[in-house]
Amino acid sequence: MLNQRTIAKKVSVTGIGIHSGKKVTMNLYPADANTGVIFKRIDLPGSEILKATATSVGATENNTTLGNGVNAVHTVEHLLSVLYGLGIDNVYIEIDGPEVPIMDGSGASFVFVLKETGIQTLNKSKKFLVVMKSVEVKDGDKWARIEPAEKLIIDSTIVFTHPMIKTQRKTFEFSCENYIRQIGRARTFGMLRDVDMLKRRGLIQGGSLDNAIVLDDFKVMNPDGLRFEDEFVRHKVLDTIGDVSLLGHEIAGKITTYKSGHNLHNMLCRKLLETEGAYEIVSASALERKAVEAFELPTALQPLFN
Repeated sequence: MLNQRTIAKKVSVTGIGIHSGKKVTMNLYPADANTGVIFKRIDLPGSEILKATATSVGATENNTTLGNGVNAVHTVEHLLSVLYGLGIDNVYIEIDGPEVPIMDGSGASFVFVLKETGIQTLNKSKKFLVVMKSVEVKDGDKWARIEPAEKLIIDSTIVFTHPMIKTQRKTFEFSCENYIRQIGRARTFGMLRDVDMLKRRGLIQGGSLDNAIVLDDFKVMNPDGLRFEDEFVRHKVLDTIGDVSLLGHEIAGKITTYKSGHNLHNMLCRKLLETEGAYEIVSASALERKAVEAFELPTALQPLFN
């Protein structure tokens, strides 16, 4: 996938927000090269567009939100993850409510809809964010790091006291095929004991066994059980991809996380962007030429292109 991509035609998706509990419809439209991912709240007259970037992130409590105040779109991470997972760089999204619909709690519904809609290749090279040096952020015993690598690799560790989760680790090497097969179907999850507290705080108003894995003190409550033995950490990888996609480009770098969440992911993106010399933006065509030149050059000259 050397060229940028968009969707082939308009498509609509309707569902409820897991936190707001409100029914919402999204219309996704094809967009020109270099547009990026754009959201617009059509239920708010005169609202400004919200571009999906790391610096436009507002709240990060239990979800990733673009914008602040009334003009905001909540819980964007699953949709953004799927767009990155399918290599879709440019799309314009109109939404008539405050939150992206949760669907079944994973990215599977979005994968299905977008693949059925079709993906169009544009006549413009993709751009890659190539990590040049390691950057790390910490919050207590939680941390996240990004460092140089030839492709996007995510090494995620989660730690919960629950007997069904405990400590889980997943190392994922990105490709569209790997994403669809290994990550896209992994659902969000939560503890039954936290439900009342979260609802009092205005969260998970639309949560149910239909759109999340719910655990009591001992077991998974969903009748159909888990989709993967390690579905919990796979969903963390899904969230991480959605959050780091806000860097705005395909990523060549390894991301390692320990007990991370949306806030830490956004902190990592912002620190990378603010750190001089930590990354370069390179077109896919330039990377391809560089690889070909390095392959064809005499061995003694190849280090010049590394």
